[in-house]
Formats: sequence, C-alpha cells, structure tokens
Amino acid sequence: MIELMRSNDAVLISFVDSLLKDADIVHFVADAHMSILDGSIGVLPRRIMVDAERLDQARRLLRDAELGHELSR
Repeated sequence: MIELMRSNDAVLISFVDSLLKDADIVHFVADAHMSILDGSIGVLPRRIMVDAERLDQARRLLRDAELGHELSR
C-alpha cells in the first residue's frame, strides 16, 4: 500500500474515501483513530493508502475531482 494523500480535514478524507469506494479502488484510511492520542483536536493527519497497482488510477481520480493539490508526492 502506498500513501495517496494525507490531511487533517475529516470532511476531505471522507469525500476521498467515498470517491475511491465508488471507483472500486481498494484503500484504507490509516491513523483514523489517532485522535485518541491528540485529544480529538485533529492535529495528527489521516492518510489514505491505496494498492500500488491502482495508485495511478486513484491519482487520476483525485485530479479529475480537482483535488490534485492534495496528493502526496
């Protein structure tokens, strides 16, 4: 699994999660439960991880949704 993006924005993470689900791209949100450690203030970013074989498709999907600036390098 390779990091597609990371963000502190829960709404953005949820939106990208939904986009990937609709496109049948296997992924998971890493660090989703880290808010327990940061006191639920959202300082620790969540990461969206995708299978290496689908990374290009996932990147294209985010670019098409005008979220290319959110992609991890």
